[in-house]
Amino acid sequence: MTSSDAVPVVNAALSLDPARMETISCFLCGADDATELLRAQDDYTGKPGVFRFVKCKHCGLAFQNPRISVEHIKAWYDDEYISHRKKTDWGVLTWFYKWAMDKHDRDKEKLVRRFVPLSPSSNVLDVGCGSASFLNRLHERVGCKVYGVDFKDLSHLPTYQAVEFHCGLFYEQQLPENHFDLITMWHFLEHDYDPARTLQHALRLLKPNGRLILEVPRLDSNTYRIFGSRWPGLQAPQHTALYSKKTFCEMLKKGGAEIETYLPYGAFPAYFYLFAGAAFCYLRGKGLNLSKAIYPYFVGQLLTAPVMLFERSLNLAMQTAVCRKPT
Repeated sequence: MTSSDAVPVVNAALSLDPARMETISCFLCGADDATELLRAQDDYTGKPGVFRFVKCKHCGLAFQNPRISVEHIKAWYDDEYISHRKKTDWGVLTWFYKWAMDKHDRDKEKLVRRFVPLSPSSNVLDVGCGSASFLNRLHERVGCKVYGVDFKDLSHLPTYQAVEFHCGLFYEQQLPENHFDLITMWHFLEHDYDPARTLQHALRLLKPNGRLILEVPRLDSNTYRIFGSRWPGLQAPQHTALYSKKTFCEMLKKGGAEIETYLPYGAFPAYFYLFAGAAFCYLRGKGLNLSKAIYPYFVGQLLTAPVMLFERSLNLAMQTAVCRKPT
């Protein structure tokens, strides 16, 4: 399937108020010369709109242009947004939902512990913390002092009890410099409106021997090659940029980060991209009903389990970078 076959070529933001859109330059190299890569719909919720992604002719960064301005994007992070975890009752498969969400946090912790020694004296900041379940896990298991930043205020959730929460844009938060042993950005940078500024701010907050760990979808992955404009990593309109390995590493360097380790996988399950991509091709912009999808998702995960044992070497969907301050 090609991207041009999947979504009709129409106005870049169909049914959206043009006054809420903004045209931008490439935020990796600053160029204004780009070619259209594809057009995508909001396959997750089925909200109206067709969104245009372009590819910079100079550096190769793929990004959404035009995009919804930051003042108006909050409406797209509603109660159905999966990382906010508002819904907890999934019928007979509630146990599976809880296991899958807990496993995601376990896998994050496992990845982090390979590179960062955590203790009760550690200060940990999660940017784009969502439900804060990852921070809650580190606090309960290790005793770390935990901080979270998100522009959606979910601090009423019980997982926030130990979290020092800051609501708003990350680079506008007044947080102590040279303070954090670990800063994580799990699927945050592809949402960010000024990634270089975000990275520079994170490095100021990081201790000299601290680590910044980031995970994003990988554009030059096999699931993108399969699904094209129905690739779950597009997540229009929330995702402002689509990073290949090359442009991800170049963005980190532009932000001043020194890449210590690059991993061609992440803590997020690659199986989700296989399942969601197939569902999006079938539904064609109608939105994914998670209440109905959880049953085939569960069955599919069982059937593909043998293949998923090798996901780290298959370049399916994710990439992760472990960074430090420049020496």
